[in-house]
Amino acid sequence: MTFDQVIRLIAALADLAGAVIWPIALVFVLVFFRKSLRVFLSNLGEFKLKGPGGWEASASRQVKLAALLGAAEAVSPAAENAPAAAVDPQRIADVVPGARAQLRLRGSRVLWVDDRPEGNVLEREALGLLDIEIGLSRSTEEALAAVRRRDYDLIISDMGRPQDQRAGYTLLDALRREGNRTPYVIYSSVRGPEATRQAREHGALGCTNSPQELFSMVTDALATRVS
Repeated sequence: MTFDQVIRLIAALADLAGAVIWPIALVFVLVFFRKSLRVFLSNLGEFKLKGPGGWEASASRQVKLAALLGAAEAVSPAAENAPAAAVDPQRIADVVPGARAQLRLRGSRVLWVDDRPEGNVLEREALGLLDIEIGLSRSTEEALAAVRRRDYDLIISDMGRPQDQRAGYTLLDALRREGNRTPYVIYSSVRGPEATRQAREHGALGCTNSPQELFSMVTDALATRVS
């Protein structure tokens, strides 16, 4: 059973039972077809790409990434109005980086600014699977102190925090005034053309409330930065 076959099987189950339970469908596949998958995952030699220090980008890592993104999408604001459209197995599979891309992302540093980090655990786990180092800050002040201490390859920020409902812009504007040009993404419940326009006017790459779109924006930006 190849990785593409696994993804197609998951997609078929999701279409049958409703895409909102995509993560459950994945668990079903992993359990029900565990014998075939055990053989598949234990014979990944031809699918593995070894890097420095013995690091490996493998199909098993891609399956885990897809599962995390599917679970994150299922509980995200993006899925509230159109769950079936948001949790699309094929779209999720499409944003999972290939082996060579995973190697390029290894060791990238991301600062995640959010006063409620418990709300993005799955997203951070997905990035962490790519060996992307993630620092956490809970306020604008903490984030500014963090970027003054060390360099980051990208910053993710929420929008509203206590006492400042535009904290995402407050931080971004402060960074740009200091000459810091680190790529910046706003991960907020607000999404749409107007939100994206305003975010870009302030100097951000964009604004999204979708885990898979965030993942795609972050990995694309990091890949461009290290290439």
